[in-house]
Amino acid sequence: MTALARKVWDRLSIYLPIVLMGLFALGSWWLVRSTPDLIEAEAGRAVRHEPDYFMHGFAVKTFAADGRLKSEIRGVEARHFPDTDTLDIDQVRVHSLDPSGRVTVATALRGLSNHDGTEIQLLGDARVVRERATTPSGEVLPRLEFRGELLHIFQDSERVKSHLPVQLTRGTDQFTAETMDYDHQGRVLDLRGRVRGVLQPRGTR
Repeated sequence: MTALARKVWDRLSIYLPIVLMGLFALGSWWLVRSTPDLIEAEAGRAVRHEPDYFMHGFAVKTFAADGRLKSEIRGVEARHFPDTDTLDIDQVRVHSLDPSGRVTVATALRGLSNHDGTEIQLLGDARVVRERATTPSGEVLPRLEFRGELLHIFQDSERVKSHLPVQLTRGTDQFTAETMDYDHQGRVLDLRGRVRGVLQPRGTR
C-alpha cells in the first residue's frame, strides 16, 4: 500500500464509525415509522366480528367443581366469534340441572352463549321449561314454562329476563306481560307493562 493510499484509508477509518451510526439511525427511524402502521393494521383485523371456527351437530358440556354436570348446549350449527368469545347457535337446545337435580330445558331458533355457557340469549320462538318437582322438605314446585321472542338466561344465578312480551305458565296459572325478571333463588317474579293473569282454583292445579 502506497503512502497516499494509507493516508486516504486512515482518513476513511476516522469517519467510518460516524457513517455507520448514521446508517443505523436512518434504519431505526424507518422502523419506528413503519411499526405503527403494522400495529394499526393488525388491530384493525383483530376487532372484526368474524367467526374463526364452525361446529355442526355439536354438544358442549359444562361441569361444576365437584364434577357434576351443570349444563349441555346442543345445536345444528354454531359459529365462534373470537372478538366477543361467544357462540352463535342455530336451533339451540340447552339442558341444565340445578344442585338439587331439577331439570330445565330451553330451546329457540337461535342462541347466543358466552364462553362458559352461564349466560345464554334465546332468540326466536324461545321457550324455557322447568319440570314439576318436590323439595326434600316436601314442598311441591309446580311446572314452569316461559315463552317469548327473547329470553335471557343466567344459569349461575338461576334468572330468566326479557325486555320483550312474554307468557308464563306456572302449574295451571297463566300470565302475560311486556317485560319479565324471574329470580328462582329468591322466588321473585317481576312482571311489568300490560300484565294479565288467569289463576285457577287450588284444587285444579
